[in-house]
Amino acid sequence: MKTVDFPLLLAGPIVRRCEEGRVCLWVATSRMVKITTDFYKITSTDEKEAFNYILLETGLKVKSIQLGKRLFIYLLSLYPKEPTFPFEELIGYNLHFYDGEHQHSLESLNLLSPNHPYSIVYGSLKYPTFFIKNQKESTIFYGSCRKLHGEEDDALSLADAIMVESYNKPEKRPDSLFLMGDQIYADDVAHPIFRTITTFSKELIGEREPLEEIDSTLKLPLFQERLQQLNGRQYITENFCQFTSNHAENHLMELGEFAAMYLLAWSPALWETAQALHLFHSFEEAEQEKIIHFTFPHDIHSDKEHKAERNKLYQKYMEQQGALVSFQETLFKVRRLLANIPTYMIFDDHDITDDWNLSKSWKNNIYTNSPLGRHVIANGLTAYWAFQGWGNDPDSFDHSFIKTIKSYLKSPKIYSESYQSWIETLWNFNSWDYVAPTYPKAVFLDTRTQREDDPTPTPVKMGKVMEETASTPLLLSERGWRNITNKVRDSGWQSNTPLIIVSATPVYGMGLIESFLHKGVYPLRVLGVEVQTTFDFEAWKYNGLGFTTFLEQTANWIPSTLIILSGDVHYAAAIHAIVTFNDGRKLPIFQFTSSPLKNMSFSGLWGLFLKLVITWNTSERKNKIIKRICTKNYNIVRIKDDPDQPFIWTDELSYQLLDGKTIIETNNNLGLLSLSRTRINSTLLK
Repeated sequence: MKTVDFPLLLAGPIVRRCEEGRVCLWVATSRMVKITTDFYKITSTDEKEAFNYILLETGLKVKSIQLGKRLFIYLLSLYPKEPTFPFEELIGYNLHFYDGEHQHSLESLNLLSPNHPYSIVYGSLKYPTFFIKNQKESTIFYGSCRKLHGEEDDALSLADAIMVESYNKPEKRPDSLFLMGDQIYADDVAHPIFRTITTFSKELIGEREPLEEIDSTLKLPLFQERLQQLNGRQYITENFCQFTSNHAENHLMELGEFAAMYLLAWSPALWETAQALHLFHSFEEAEQEKIIHFTFPHDIHSDKEHKAERNKLYQKYMEQQGALVSFQETLFKVRRLLANIPTYMIFDDHDITDDWNLSKSWKNNIYTNSPLGRHVIANGLTAYWAFQGWGNDPDSFDHSFIKTIKSYLKSPKIYSESYQSWIETLWNFNSWDYVAPTYPKAVFLDTRTQREDDPTPTPVKMGKVMEETASTPLLLSERGWRNITNKVRDSGWQSNTPLIIVSATPVYGMGLIESFLHKGVYPLRVLGVEVQTTFDFEAWKYNGLGFTTFLEQTANWIPSTLIILSGDVHYAAAIHAIVTFNDGRKLPIFQFTSSPLKNMSFSGLWGLFLKLVITWNTSERKNKIIKRICTKNYNIVRIKDDPDQPFIWTDELSYQLLDGKTIIETNNNLGLLSLSRTRINSTLLK
């Protein structure tokens, strides 16, 4: 295949961290460029839909990293010459790119043309815009779990519709977007785009990663072929990476593959390139070109076995193809949204691999026994940093961190000194968490890399079998709490004011579902069943000590109200709780969960069970207050009256009705949180 003709701008611009003294913009390009900016304060005129554009004097610092031969990531930091950027007023921007021979801008790239299908401006504005809140109230989009081939339409595009209606009204326009995990699915990649991803990976980076130098078994022609075939990686990821995902047949492995997935998730640019290069094959074309791996190939196994497998793969391929079409139809809206609203992100498991750091034994096994798994996770974290983490809080990543990544990427030789330093840096980094400068301040927790095993055993009873099994992990270690407490203190947040906590995993889950899993399924561990990796036992509730630590640590900060935003569970819910500690302190909590953006998962028998659970929960818990107690040994139990035994805390919680009908929503959805000093309200966009 001839060299791919990539567009200059692969993704972006995306508005990232915004505060009164700094604004960060993110872009990905296919060539090394010099970037300059124009910033404007925008005010309305007396004429309808007309605006004045006042050029702002700003300072500019540009940091960049070259991820590959044709992939450059830029983080632009803009500083006002005045003491602060203006509050509550639209700020517009244009970017100019110089590559030594040519000059481009957002305008010349057709991104500012109102009638162009991929324009990133709203209404009659000349430029993409954002604004900075004045710390009195806030409106925040929030959601999680966005899989390219997930069922039904992409709920993230619904935010764009809200922006269309309110783009010129800062008092009504949402001011932030929180993406709370699973921005990509590295472990669950659709068959129809696998070949596109591997092709772009090689073209973006310049060469394939020599994975066979990490695990010599991959030198066998059998595995060399499977690495490049769709449906070919399940055995490799299970046995060589030692990952536990059940959907790893196309698992991302190389850095370029992670990068290509992000670019496809955030921008239409590479979709157009792929179509021009005819990289989207029909199933029959893929079969003819021998880029499909069959476990039962027709030349070795019987026609019956091969046909059964082929029919199953064909059906899955066609379903995924349809889902990818719906994803592309609204992707230009998502790109426009990201160019016009400050966006803050945090990872969950699928950004790296399913069951990532599910337990200490899982993590130690990969690090100690699987050089290939260790390498893939480092690739995923490198991509996460470049595409997500860097823009959340640039100050969290010092010169040494960035230099280590650059040194390895400059000469990516396996087992070199720079390689080892790169692996250690990514695996041991402990500052992915951060505080976003929103109103209220938003604390984004890292519940993946800062976990801690609970050494205390848990007694379980399964029939006549009564044994002890390992406890589920603490989602945040003592060190993790100490680190984030320091960041909250340094952020300028003040006690006795509201505070937002973003936890990918809900703190308050759906009680009946969690109780069924915890009491009816988790005890199967004593019989040798691997329930941990099958059902993801990582809710805060599953470890009473971890749940209690969450409550105590956040209460120690003394927020007037604690607002928890969560995702992960593929349903939406709203819960209000009042926690009372044994010393009389009270902690009012509102938790709002929004998931999935695009990955409806409750179908088949599991979906039928959930619908029964929903009906039961709604009828049992509608307009009811549920009382619970945490005993001295951290058991959380439901009570009917006032506690009659010593306790650490009690809580009273109620499940809020969504749309006045049900306490849970499983369709694709996006949350919209509205806050003022006297009001907290969340609605679901569906």
